[in-house]
Amino acid sequence: MSKNFVLSCESTVDLPYSYISGRDIDVLFYTYTVDGVEYDDDMGRDPNALDRFYGFLNDGKFPTTSQINVYKYSDYFESLLNKYEDDIIHIAMGSGMSPSVNNAIEAAESLKEKYPDRSVKVIDSLCSCGGYGILVDLAADLRDEGKSFAETVEWLENNKASIHHQFFSTDLKYFKRSGRVSGATATVATILGICPIMHLNSTGHIIAYDKVRGKNKAIKTTVETMLSDIEEGADYEGKCVLCHSNCIDLAEETIALIKKTFPKLPEVKLSNIGTIIASHTGPGTVALFFVGKPRVGLD
Repeated sequence: MSKNFVLSCESTVDLPYSYISGRDIDVLFYTYTVDGVEYDDDMGRDPNALDRFYGFLNDGKFPTTSQINVYKYSDYFESLLNKYEDDIIHIAMGSGMSPSVNNAIEAAESLKEKYPDRSVKVIDSLCSCGGYGILVDLAADLRDEGKSFAETVEWLENNKASIHHQFFSTDLKYFKRSGRVSGATATVATILGICPIMHLNSTGHIIAYDKVRGKNKAIKTTVETMLSDIEEGADYEGKCVLCHSNCIDLAEETIALIKKTFPKLPEVKLSNIGTIIASHTGPGTVALFFVGKPRVGLD
């Protein structure tokens, strides 16, 4: 039975593939390259994939990533058009993190002549990692409630900037290497043992807006910021995702404080930061995602 539209995303939602596929969401996979060999952004399909990835980092090998090109998007979209009868909403990783969304839009446009009665709508999520995952999950909720293609597109455009991304890292070496934070910020943080507190602003770019000394203070500040960014405050009952890059102890400490601060929260979904995002963060990053006040004006 038709569900009004097909929902699609990219592997950088950083939720397990088993969960995403279980919600009838199609996925286009990013890849990373080490020593000339290309590897999928696995989403937990191969239990050895993350260990292999962090093994590369431990060996001093820096993975390289690249945007998805127009041809790969075109092939992927055409496969969906041939597989399904319904129109497609593809939610792409935010343009603040990758320019790939522009290639997705170009690919969708290129298919209009061949498929004049079908629509592929590309949404720039302005999100990344688990925040991107929350947005896609919310779109699946709307689809399953029977919302139309047009209603869902409108909701996504109006609400995507309400998905908050709060995170900190104990090692900014990879953020510096990828240009996600300035060299000066990374150097000062390393010398002084400081954890910058970061978020995505309204255009989906990383902003280091505060700094604290020590991991415990970083956790406390991150959760306090979540509290201030939510309309309902401590009564929040919405979606919440906590992702980490090879630092499960820090992640579990953060979840414990989240549950204490938000007693009505039904679940904090714990997931790994995937290999594409982790290629730019390295190990030691904890990222918290939730639905809050619009991100307009954050800088």
